Amino acid sequence: MSTSFLLSDALAAYCQAASTELDAIQRELIEVTRERVGDLALMQAAPDVGSALSVLTRVVAPRFAVEVGTFTGYSALCIARALPDGGRLLCCDVSDEWTSIGREYWQRAGVADRIDLRLAPALDTLAGLPADQTIDLAFIDADKPNYTSYYEAIVDRLRPGGLIAVDNVLWSGSVVDETATDDQTEAIRALNAHAAADARTDSVLLSVGDGLSLHVRR
Repeated sequence: MSTSFLLSDALAAYCQAASTELDAIQRELIEVTRERVGDLALMQAAPDVGSALSVLTRVVAPRFAVEVGTFTGYSALCIARALPDGGRLLCCDVSDEWTSIGREYWQRAGVADRIDLRLAPALDTLAGLPADQTIDLAFIDADKPNYTSYYEAIVDRLRPGGLIAVDNVLWSGSVVDETATDDQTEAIRALNAHAAADARTDSVLLSVGDGLSLHVRR
């Protein structure tokens, strides 16, 4: 089945086939997540988003990357594998149960030593970073009402040319549905508008997965 509401199953399969093939560990983590968390597996970053994160990580070559919202660890795996030598990934989440699934696969993939998982509210973790800590790459895929707060907690720490990627910014099309006024949809609309008007960054919203926006620090 397609993970994107924009693509047919056939087109989604074609796009994936034309991208770097997922390896056995990635495929197994996707399947295990489905088995262990059921319908909540929809919270996992889509395979095309994971592939995009790997490519973006290789382009940015971050020494210090941040992920807000780790779930079962698929997106962290995609980022960590693409880090340059000495690169580190700080993962922010609040669930030991869900992230414990990812930790097993990070270990098997040989990237566990590149990942620092902090189980605490992400805004507290980010606020506790050293004042001079710069961020090269960030991925936001967590609770939607805090999207703008996460963006703001990161953007001023970005180095010039640093990148923030935000997932689910189309919210299955709800962002353009005038009847959709729930808190999550409104929060995503607010972040999209806020980032587009931000003079500190150049932004683009891509129709990858459920919408992936990219924000590069000027």
